Amino acid sequence: MMGHGACGVHKGAWVLVIIGAINWGLMGLFDFNLVDTLLGSWPIVERVVYVLVGLSAIGLLAGGSCKACKH
Repeated sequence: MMGHGACGVHKGAWVLVIIGAINWGLMGLFDFNLVDTLLGSWPIVERVVYVLVGLSAIGLLAGGSCKACKH
């Protein structure tokens, strides 16, 4: 989990994963895509958000520490 000693990269990854989880929950419950609603007029930015969410999830699952972390 994200602790007090987490670096900015890990904190950002957690934020993106939480955004992705909320978006999936909204899609499942209400068929509402929050990311598309907010960024639909910018399809390239929307796609980048989806890619970053996926990469963040993979990175957190891998469990490694980044070079920026000092612990």
